[in-house]
Amino acid sequence: MSEAVSFSPDPVVVSDKAVAKVKSLLEEEGNPELKLRVFVTGGGCSGFQYGFTFDELVAEDDALVEKGGIEIVVDAMSYPYLVGATVDYEEGLSGSRFVVQNPNASSTCGCGSSFSI
Repeated sequence: MSEAVSFSPDPVVVSDKAVAKVKSLLEEEGNPELKLRVFVTGGGCSGFQYGFTFDELVAEDDALVEKGGIEIVVDAMSYPYLVGATVDYEEGLSGSRFVVQNPNASSTCGCGSSFSI
């Protein structure tokens, strides 16, 4: 596969807390080739849903964001929904999870894992 295209400015902002958590998870996995893939799928109570997975593969049309020694990958289909969004990591009473703060969303569900445009 070809190398992904790097964008400037970054299409997605990654918080320091998210970088630290990804680094921690990568150390646990023992595979430095893994990247955090952030994507959007249909479904959820507000129409679209955010997804997160680790992936070694990077497609030619993926957007690649590097920060603090980690890489975040966004596929071409999800890219328009995530431009300007911030990927963060939260720990609280409802558990710990990656979250997206998205200025493109016109509404979000109560738990913040789904949105509409």
